[in-house]
Parts: sequence; structure tokens; C-alpha cells
Amino acid sequence: MTTFSIDGDALEVRHQHEVLRVEPWGHDSVRVRAAIGSLPISDVGALQDRPSGATSSVVIEGYSARLVNGDVTVEVLLASTNGISMPEVRFLRTSTGEELLAEEREHFWWPGARVLYGNRSGAGEIHQQFRGYSGERLYGMGQRTHGHLNHKGLSLDLVQRNAEVSIPFVVSNRGYGFLWNNPAVGRVEFSDNVTRWTATQARAIDYFFTVGSPAQILSRYADATGHAPHFPHWASGFWQSKLRYLDQEELLGVAREYQRRGLPLSVIVTDFFHWPAMGDYKFDSAEYPDPKAMMTELDEMGIKLMVSIWPTISPLSENYEKLRDDGMLVGSDQGVEFHSTIQDKAMTTPMPIAFYDPTNPRTRDFIWSVAKRNYYDLGVRVWWLDACEPELNPGHPSNLLFYAGPGAEVAGIYPRDNAQIFADGMAQAAQESGNPVDGETVLLCRSAWAGQQKYPAAVWSGDIPATWESLRQQVRAGLSIAMAGIPWWTTDIGGFHGGDSRDEGYRELMVRWFQFGAFCPLFRLHGNREPRPNMGCATGGPNEVWSYGEEAFEMIKDVMLMRERLRPYLHEQLDRASAEGMPAMRPLFVDFPEDPTAWTVEDQMMFGPDVLVAPVLEAGARRREVYLPAGASWTHAWSGRTYTGGTVIDEDAPLGEIPVYLRDGASVPVAG
Repeated sequence: MTTFSIDGDALEVRHQHEVLRVEPWGHDSVRVRAAIGSLPISDVGALQDRPSGATSSVVIEGYSARLVNGDVTVEVLLASTNGISMPEVRFLRTSTGEELLAEEREHFWWPGARVLYGNRSGAGEIHQQFRGYSGERLYGMGQRTHGHLNHKGLSLDLVQRNAEVSIPFVVSNRGYGFLWNNPAVGRVEFSDNVTRWTATQARAIDYFFTVGSPAQILSRYADATGHAPHFPHWASGFWQSKLRYLDQEELLGVAREYQRRGLPLSVIVTDFFHWPAMGDYKFDSAEYPDPKAMMTELDEMGIKLMVSIWPTISPLSENYEKLRDDGMLVGSDQGVEFHSTIQDKAMTTPMPIAFYDPTNPRTRDFIWSVAKRNYYDLGVRVWWLDACEPELNPGHPSNLLFYAGPGAEVAGIYPRDNAQIFADGMAQAAQESGNPVDGETVLLCRSAWAGQQKYPAAVWSGDIPATWESLRQQVRAGLSIAMAGIPWWTTDIGGFHGGDSRDEGYRELMVRWFQFGAFCPLFRLHGNREPRPNMGCATGGPNEVWSYGEEAFEMIKDVMLMRERLRPYLHEQLDRASAEGMPAMRPLFVDFPEDPTAWTVEDQMMFGPDVLVAPVLEAGARRREVYLPAGASWTHAWSGRTYTGGTVIDEDAPLGEIPVYLRDGASVPVAG
């Protein structure tokens, strides 16, 4: 017996042991959940309290029901098939009646489209299957290294890894957005015949569905998962970093050289091993004898210091015993509570290390108290949350035990809850001081999950190679994570692994990467340059803007000055990202959804509504093809030539110049 009922403004369907619930979740959006027996009372997913604005209705007619919320209609029908009758869900656009997405069974007899395999603990393997549609294009899904913008035809692991950021939100050219609101380890298959979401262990199917244009979808998604805060003005400037500055004097020397050369610099970084032991969260007094004086001098130069925070705890750390004894470390399903190895200071060989558990409120309070005492109170306001996947060795997230639940069920939220430590801490410090500026920050994270944008999180693309292929991948990666709701993003300009400042070929790559980086929300140089050390506590090769020869330096300097001119325009776009969920850096189809070709262009991007950027991504290239979307006229920023949209042009691209176009005569100061 299948029963359909109305619970408030939600539709509830019970079939045998399964309960299925569909409820409005903001404008033109719904949340769908299904479980065996009953829905979980709580969850650790990305959806916040229900957004306001829903105007919904539910109609039940025999063995079918329909929930309408604005322009989304959800049909639930007890399908008559040649197998076992089961309720099936279908999503329509209310205004046109067209099908946007519909469930499809895994087999005509059994199982159905929603599969919940129990393991006697209330959890089990879960599948959710939908039809595959010919010509569908799918965008988002966080940040990937596969080099594709369109994910149709791909199979993706839902697990956090260095340079692979799993945010299970996808935008379809069919006019819908879909969030798999489940942080479990799993996978998704965007196949020709089906789309199938799988969790290896979970307690319920849970997803968010919304309809509209790409811009509307991103706005509804931000309403449901959280809006990015205001982007601090200083954060749009240039960020300087290398593998590691050895000590206070070397770091200050670099900052002083920027001042001497008259170069803009907003942030400089002290990376890993600036501590006595991993997990101490303080400066090593042998290398930083007077951090207060250092902070004062940097402040006088208008430069912020960003410190590196790893979630790894060495057994030699002064904080290890408290974290262990108070249950604040990530546990193990089997084995001891060590989940990686590293050769930290005072270690003659790599040793096992633990991870703190940010899903535990006590952990969040304790880690912030240490960071506040040793960094914040000295003036540090910018935090580099490195290795926050967390970076496991071996990579077995299902062996982890968190305060929030088993690793197999909740591992995806680690970077989000890690960011919450510093977001909450900064907010508390600002409240205590009575000065909102004391709470302004950017959290530079190597990983993220859905909703992390509301904790002032920027993501960078991880430890990537210093190659042309990697640069090509970065364009797709940045656009993908923008479509997954993270509007603050950057790369290691020049790549992380390798690159020789003395090599002319690499110098060309560095110039081209700088040109791309200037149009990313964060503008940041970092990398482990040649000669590269075998880690330890070494510093890596030179990686300042003057390290690449005079010719390259002059071109890089021009790019830095262009970025300075663009900052007011960029902040207008980042304010829009905060208010509307619209990322500054985005694919062409977001602004030109009616142009079919705009949906196929993967190596260009919009920088706000008025600037089109076509990075040069091939060694030796001095020209490139550029597609100019239909529906606008386009002016080449450097020559002033004007083109009609809907055309492909072959544009000059000398080494010192990136093809940039202004829409409909917009006044944006790209050229000096």
C-alpha cells in the first residue's frame, strides 16, 4: 500500500518501508529526502534553515501527487510498469511543462530509482538514479584536474583530495541546479544513459533541486547554503609567497624589496615549518625572535601577514596530549589515531601524525584559543588552511571517526568545519573588540564542501604541476568551482611543483600565468621552485616577481599595475557575489545563456559582466582564436578594434598581452 499525504506545505509518500518527503526550499526550489523507516532527525549537510519566499501548493490525486513551488513542479507517480510498482519522482518547469529531470529505475523489476542497502546500523549504501539526456551539459562539481568544464560523460569520485575539491553541486543547460546534500564518500556517474549518485554509507537520500537561468540557479543555491561575506578591500591586491621563508629577516627583506621597487603588495606568507612543532600553532622563536616587531613593520608598509595552519598534530607538539586525552583528535575505526606521516622539525625521519577533529565544538574552541593567543593577538588576520582535505596517507577516509559521525558518512565536511574554526573565532574577536574590521579575513583553503563560501573561504587549486597542461586545467577548474558556489578562488601562479626561474621557457609560462591570475578573484604567487628540496625545512628556489629576468619582470609588473586598476571593478563584482551568489569569474554561458556556442567554450571566461578574457594557454603562441558571444558588441581592450558578437576571431597575443574585450563599450580600465 502506498500512501500520499500533506504535512504542512510538504508532500510525504510512504511505500512499504520507505518514506519520501518533498518540501519547498526557497524560490523555485525543493528539497527531497528519502530513507527507510523515518528520516534522520538531524544532518550535517549544507542546507541551512529554509529560505523564505516559497509559494507552494500540493495536490494529491489517487496514486499520484504534485507539489508546485514557483517555476518548479515535482510529480510523484506510482508508476505502472512490468515490474514492481514504486513511486517515481519527476521535475518539470511549471511555466512550460517541460521535463527537466526524472528518476529512472536501475532495473525494470528491482531495484528502483532510489536504492537504500542497509547494514543493520541504520546506514548503508545509497543510490539515486535519474535519466540521461542527449545533449545535456553539466557544470560545477567543485574543482577537478581532469581538464573538462562540461562533466557530462564523466565519472567523479566524491572524496576530498589535494587539488580535487568535491562540491556535489551541478548546473545543467536544461535549466536546473542539483545539490547532492550528502558529505559521504561516494561517486557520481554522468553517463549517456543515466545520472547516478552513490554514497558508500549514508542514512538517507537528500538533495536540493532548483530551476532557472544559470544566474538564478546560483542565487537560489546561495540562499539555500549561505552567501559569501563582504570581500575585504586589501584582499584583492597582490599576495607574495614561496615554498618557505626561512626566518623573520628573510620575509621582511622581501617585503622591503617590494616597497623599494614601488610594487603593490597586500599579503606576504609565512608557510609551513615556521612553528617549533606541527600543532603548536605559534612562531618558532629561533626563526622569528620578535614577531610583534615584524607585524608592526609589515603593518606600516600596508602588508598583511598570512600564517599557515595545518590540521596535523605532531606527537611532539605541546598541544598533542590535551587534544588526544580530551577526544579532540580524529579517531580511527581500526588502528591508532595517526593518519599520515611527515618529517617535521626535531624529527630525524618521517613520523606518524594525527589530525584534529573540527566537527567537534570543543576542538574548534581549543584550536582558536591557541591561534588567537599566538597569532591573532600579535596582529595576524589572514589564515592559510593548508592540507585541509585532510591529506591522508593512506587515503582511507572510511577508517576515520569524527564527532559528527563515521568517516564514510561525513568525511566531505572536514574542510568546511575547519574553516568554521577561524570564521567563528574572527567573528567572536570582532564582537569582543567592538570593531568589525577586526573580524575581516580571508581563509585560504585547499579543499571545500558545499556552503563553505559563508565562512570567508577562498580556495586555491592545490599542489599542481608547473606546466602548460596544468595552466589549461586551471581555467576549467576555476570556472567549475565558481559554478559550485565558491566565488573566491585562485591558483599558485606558475604552478606549485617545479619551475626554474632561470629557464626561458618557464619564464614565458610564468608571464602567461600571471596574465590569467590577474583576472582571478585572488591574485597570488606561490610555488616550490627549482632547486627543490626534499622537503625537510628547506626554502625552495627563488619565487619573487623579479626572480624571472628583467624582460619577464617588466611584463609581470605591467600585469600587476593592470590588476591595481581593475580592483574597484572587481570589488563591485565581489559585492554582487556576496549579495546574489554571482561569481566574478564565470563561464560565458552565465551571461549569455541564449547563445548555444557560449555553453561550449571552455578556455575563456567572463570577469564580471563587462570583461571577456581569453588566456593564452600554449607555449610559443602569439595568436589565439577567441569566440565573442552573440547579443553584444566587443571592443579589444588594447587596440580599440570593435567586433560584432556571435563570431570567432583570430586575435594577436604578443607575450606581453592577453586578449581582453569590453562589452558594449564598457568603461573598465584594463589598458593604462
